[in-house]
Amino acid sequence: MTLVPGLPGLHPALKDDLRFPLAWGTSPVRDFPAWRRAARAKVEELLVVPRQDGTPYAPEFTDRSEADGFTRELVTVSLTRYARVRGALLTPRGTGPFPAVLLLHDHGSRFDIGKEKAVRPWYDDTRLASALEWADRYFDGRFVGDELARRGHVVLCLDALGWGDRGPLVYEQQQALASNLYNLGSSLAGLLAREDQRAAAFLAGLDRVDSRRIAAVGFSMGGYRAWQVAALSDDIAAAASVCWMTGLKEMMVPGNNTLRGQSAFHMLHPGLSRHLDIPDVASIAAPRPMLFFHGELDALFPADGVRVAYDKLRAVWRSCRAEERLRLKTWPGTGHVFDTVMQDEVHAWLDSVLRG
Repeated sequence: MTLVPGLPGLHPALKDDLRFPLAWGTSPVRDFPAWRRAARAKVEELLVVPRQDGTPYAPEFTDRSEADGFTRELVTVSLTRYARVRGALLTPRGTGPFPAVLLLHDHGSRFDIGKEKAVRPWYDDTRLASALEWADRYFDGRFVGDELARRGHVVLCLDALGWGDRGPLVYEQQQALASNLYNLGSSLAGLLAREDQRAAAFLAGLDRVDSRRIAAVGFSMGGYRAWQVAALSDDIAAAASVCWMTGLKEMMVPGNNTLRGQSAFHMLHPGLSRHLDIPDVASIAAPRPMLFFHGELDALFPADGVRVAYDKLRAVWRSCRAEERLRLKTWPGTGHVFDTVMQDEVHAWLDSVLRG
């Protein structure tokens, strides 16, 4: 067995010990709704960060400005009792309530922009150059949030801790923050999950939004956040995750980013892998509509891991007699990107599940 450089020989033994005993099909619970409740409760427990349901959002909105087919404004809310968070809120022209998208930005080792990775920063010329560069690199020059709003969705995109208005928090600072939160009985990944849960509930409570038709959409770490919030929040009716799904064991191979710390801390819930694999957590969202895209040439997610994850997801939705609600696709010749062809397919899928 290949050893991971710099890690002791016990690493492969610990990896082999993982059996994911709470996974659907492995768990002794055979009633899916009961399994779903038990699996979600275990994840909730291991987030460590307490729920923040009693914290008032106390939203503050800026004046609206006009864009091509929609209006835009900034909103500042309390997602937890620890901090105020600023985000972009886009609203289609016309008469609502509208379907909505909770748009979740990526990691990308770029911290001066957060929400600006997905929504054109009309409010800040100093970040526009970075945002345009990001859109060119990963989204074929398109701002994903602007396009979603243009196509008739209310869009909410907030800064995660460490990015944009809440950053920049570079790798050394991220690791120090993660360490401090662990020492305080908390977790960086758990805080991110709680904030996304609360963002979904805030979006669902807006008068302009049809609370029955809210999707979570994200690329890279945002893709992880999209399926995670779908698993943990009943406010999310569907989710589209681009370039973030794998089996844990298959991902933890020499050279993978997961073994380096850094960005891994935003997706590391201590002890969770003793119970559930990554696709097992995503399966808590079944039988709601879910889409997962993967680039064949994406070096961050080995093909074996994607195959294992897709097989697990497919088995769960099939067991719920809802296989037609699960969209799994590997894009040939494509790397770690969310290009316009992929975006257009996501738009069509969103129309089918939110408007059909």
